[in-house]
Amino acid sequence: MRFWSIFRKAMIEQWRNPLILILSLIFGPFFVYLYSLFFSGGSTVYAVLVQNVDTGAELADGTRFEAGEELVEAIAGVAYADGSPMLRVKPMDDMDSAEAKLRDREAILYVVIPADFSEAILDAREGGELSTTIEFGGDLTNPYYMVAAIITLNTVDLYIQDTGHYKPPIQYVEKPLGGSGTRSEFEVYIPGIFVFSIILMVFQASMTIAREVEAGTLRRLQITRMNAFELMGGTTLSLIITSLISVALTFLTAVLLGFESHGPLWVAILVCVIASLSIIGAGLIVAAFSKTVSQAFIISNFPLGLFMFLSGAVFPLPLDRLFTVAGHGVSLADLLPATHAVVALSKIMTLGAGFTDVLWELGWLTVLSVLFFAIGAWLFGWRQMRAG
Repeated sequence: MRFWSIFRKAMIEQWRNPLILILSLIFGPFFVYLYSLFFSGGSTVYAVLVQNVDTGAELADGTRFEAGEELVEAIAGVAYADGSPMLRVKPMDDMDSAEAKLRDREAILYVVIPADFSEAILDAREGGELSTTIEFGGDLTNPYYMVAAIITLNTVDLYIQDTGHYKPPIQYVEKPLGGSGTRSEFEVYIPGIFVFSIILMVFQASMTIAREVEAGTLRRLQITRMNAFELMGGTTLSLIITSLISVALTFLTAVLLGFESHGPLWVAILVCVIASLSIIGAGLIVAAFSKTVSQAFIISNFPLGLFMFLSGAVFPLPLDRLFTVAGHGVSLADLLPATHAVVALSKIMTLGAGFTDVLWELGWLTVLSVLFFAIGAWLFGWRQMRAG
């Protein structure tokens, strides 16, 4: 059957260009390793400048109460679930030096513990009003500033509560979804990198097919009365296999570096296979407008950027929903199959979701992937497979 002949030919052609194949396969593992280096010390540690000018207070038994020192220790003791530090306390000498460090982003936040901090807490313990001022600040354009400020000020509030002078009117209990509470930042990014490794297949898909056009092989194959299904089917199967090898290498690298999936791997593989179909479809669209491999490489950068930056695979997306369908918000980014693949893999690998938990994402991913592939196949057949 010509379908299998095309498949074998496509696999052989990929092996005949080992550089392109190797680059397609190692990009995913490379980015996993790169992210492991970025977060080699665990999750992000926020540098906080602390100036403790608290003079302390004397207790009735003659001992000293140093609330400022205790608060500094509390801030320095904030940690992630795995015990790694979340805040790194640095001493602050004066405002000028603090501003210089904040501008250079050697630190994210500064906090000044006032001179009357201990006295104020003792007064509050005896039934008085807590009256003191803790100064803090930083570069509000620093993306880490708000996170560091919330964590630090929450620590201050918890310390004051622990001194026993008041209880908040509402008690909060945090219950993380799935395994999200124990995830490091490195692990959080891994599902997106899996999708990114699939997105990179747009180069392999477009260049593999464009090579047939440039070499004149396509015309010779048409003489054998090969139909579009046989060409597309054989080539697509070889590309899906290559894509799965890329994902497998990416996953293996992630596991070796400490990553663990909390959900069923077979569902994740299913997501990857369907997502691969959409990327191959994008490759067919590129190949439809390419007469050479070089053209295919250049044009492929456009869908690469589109999928990479607008799907959430590399950067988080703003949640600007246009409308709601069956209780699910829909945005422009949801028109990209990769968006649903990222969400599905995050649910599976981080939250431990199963097949039924990602049916919404799988449904949209399937519909959009088939649509992308159908458009790509039609365009390629219309532009490149007509007798010329």
